[in-house]
Amino acid sequence: MINLNRNSKNNNYRILTEQINLTSNELDTKSTYEIVNIFSEADKEPQMAVEKAIPDIINAIDKITLKLKSNGRLFYIGTGTSGRLGVLDASECPPTFCTNPDLVQGIIAGGIPSLTRSSESLEDVIESAMADLKERNFSNKDVLIGITASGRTPYVIGALTYSKSINALTISISSVPENDSSLDNDIDIRLITGPEILAGSTRLKAGTATKMALNIISTSVMIKLGKVYGNRMIDLSVSNDKLMDRAIGILFDIGSVDKETAVQLLKKTNGSVKLSLLIALSGMNIIEAKQLLNDSKGNLRTALINVNCN
Repeated sequence: MINLNRNSKNNNYRILTEQINLTSNELDTKSTYEIVNIFSEADKEPQMAVEKAIPDIINAIDKITLKLKSNGRLFYIGTGTSGRLGVLDASECPPTFCTNPDLVQGIIAGGIPSLTRSSESLEDVIESAMADLKERNFSNKDVLIGITASGRTPYVIGALTYSKSINALTISISSVPENDSSLDNDIDIRLITGPEILAGSTRLKAGTATKMALNIISTSVMIKLGKVYGNRMIDLSVSNDKLMDRAIGILFDIGSVDKETAVQLLKKTNGSVKLSLLIALSGMNIIEAKQLLNDSKGNLRTALINVNCN
């Protein structure tokens, strides 16, 4: 009789992300109810993994913020799922925080075609990572976050090594312990989520934990860059009806102005919620408000403190 569990005996010889998850043995024989419950229980692990990595995530956020305040840029780099997650997070920054698309960039091995088609062979080309970074004029003013669930992806390892060699801030995110993989970095974020429900399918728990960590990092950095007031996105660009309604709501809630006044302010400021809020809260004219906001490095709270101090 064939031993269907034979692979589990070899778990100690595999890196963590490739090991067999014993809770999902014979998954193909389970009912839909059982499958969903197995996934539901497993998906509690990414949250715990992120929680354990909080000190390293805090360190990353603070150091990335300093780099971006000094005209640096943030780059994510990865392959497969890891690369797609980086590209996704980077692509969400301009519409959410009105950032220049160059500020946060996602690089995936194989470029845009790899977002929809697999390109596993490119994962093993170390040299192409350096070329991809050089093409974007990556320098020691910038930040690199290399994402590799296994901690062994040659493309990402090449990127991390190059980044470290030019003294750029180098951060790695992986889902294996240090004894499975040693990485060149300044900050080592380990999101240990254990063996996947489908052995080796790191788009599951490891991917979920990575998405959570990237959300926290990019959003926290944008908060520190003054793109949030309270818990509102005040640096949004009013480019459609939904965002116009959101902008009016923010001006109503924070600036205490009615809808008509909010619309007039947004027209006057070319759709800038932040500038409209400063005018509403300070009573300044648009020229004075623009100057104050510029002097306050785009931070609305700082600008309002400066108004009250004068």
